[in-house]
Amino acid sequence: MIMGNVKKYLGIDWGEKRIGLATADSEVGLALPLATVASLAEVLTAINAEEADIVVLGSPRKMNGEEADNPLWLSFLEQLRRHSNRPVVLIDERLTSQAADSLEGSAAEKAQRDEIAATLILQDYLDRN
Repeated sequence: MIMGNVKKYLGIDWGEKRIGLATADSEVGLALPLATVASLAEVLTAINAEEADIVVLGSPRKMNGEEADNPLWLSFLEQLRRHSNRPVVLIDERLTSQAADSLEGSAAEKAQRDEIAATLILQDYLDRN
């Protein structure tokens, strides 16, 4: 079987204390939890280690759909774009953390909340594309 141009994706659920990561590729089309990290440097390491072609970042929005004005997130976005050398796609992340909490199973049985939120963000992107 000859494989076409498979794209790799890294999904990100940014938080001030923790950053959830997920991974996927265009062949399978299923996002999977990857890790929870604490810094942009660790995110950049994951982008390179996973050989991501596209980065999908959850964009904080108010419930009315307006972009949330978070200077720390905006700084993270700017630095990510500057240092990753990959396209960064923004996806509405409203309610992904709550959705992650609602999944059945104990925390010990599943990935951390931030990784699940990143997985939901990335899967939303994959489903739309």
